Amino acid sequence: MPPANSPALPTTHPLATVPVEDAASRQFRLLECTAAHFEGTELFSADAGVVPGLGRPRTTARVEAVLADFFGAEDAAFVQGAGTGAIRAALNAAVRAGDPLLIHRAPVYRTTEVTLRGIGVRTEEVDFNDLEALRAALATGRFQWAYVQHTRQRLADSYDPGDVLAACRAAGVRSIVDDNYAVMRVPASGVELGADASCFSLFKLHGPEGVGVVVGARDLVEHVRRDNYSGGGQVQGHQALDALRALTHVPVMWALQSRVGAEVAERLAAGEVPGVAEVRVANAQDRCLLVRLDRPVARELPSVAARFGAAPYPVGSNSRYEIAPLFYRMSSSALDDAPELADWTVRINPMRAGADLVVDILRRSLHELSKD
Repeated sequence: MPPANSPALPTTHPLATVPVEDAASRQFRLLECTAAHFEGTELFSADAGVVPGLGRPRTTARVEAVLADFFGAEDAAFVQGAGTGAIRAALNAAVRAGDPLLIHRAPVYRTTEVTLRGIGVRTEEVDFNDLEALRAALATGRFQWAYVQHTRQRLADSYDPGDVLAACRAAGVRSIVDDNYAVMRVPASGVELGADASCFSLFKLHGPEGVGVVVGARDLVEHVRRDNYSGGGQVQGHQALDALRALTHVPVMWALQSRVGAEVAERLAAGEVPGVAEVRVANAQDRCLLVRLDRPVARELPSVAARFGAAPYPVGSNSRYEIAPLFYRMSSSALDDAPELADWTVRINPMRAGADLVVDILRRSLHELSKD
């Protein structure tokens, strides 16, 4: 039992992950899709500019075709602005001011909230954890579009994104999925589960800064491309090729990271580190460990952990810059849902590290804090 003034962590429902062997198969399939659209020498050079008839660089168009094939979608369009830009582009292509948009009853990711407010869409909430309530809302006929975040918005969320999207399809409601933190880590992305669009950041997949993509139905993606008419808004060929090269490393890397996280969770739950009261594996937003401490020192711990080699804040949450394990506060949306955990709980992501290093940094950091 936690101390009387210490809030307990809720039960979490982590999304499924991809085993290493399956991840290797996905890497191989990505290269098969690449070979279908690129001759070998074309992978060593890239163009730029608004090519007549394409409106974007030829290299960019080829990488878009690779991604569409890989995810089993009709089309794909790169956008600037990373994951936020992709979500903004897809929502602007789908809804207008005053249109109803069905969303989950939970704190909305901060940048998505800005997008929804800027469009002026009328959001209506339903608890996606309650499939019957979702079906009832969909059956009203009020909605043409639903917006689904693949990873968890609330710590206790338990809904299966595939079930949510199937309910939308059955009701004739189209869907846009925020696949940030999920794509390449879970067995199937939103578009592979039947959504009309998956939106995600390539920066979170070790790609270049600011690059996002919308993958999905041709009519929606073409709308995104028409809206992004300006030459200055295009993702240039070298950026697209850089994103593709980086993506080839991601499936296996993510599978290893998920495996390490599970090992760390088991070791902490077994009591290996004094000062740890409770641990949960959670998708909040990225797959991570939520570690509740036996003292309210969570705000101090990241800066102490940094002295032992941890990253005390993110860059892009699994960007190419992030190799050291992350010791950080809970995400803003998670804290909106459970502010009482702020002083007691830290978020740990192994990144490229093994379990021994993660456990050692946590042990040394808590020992250091115990001296105060």
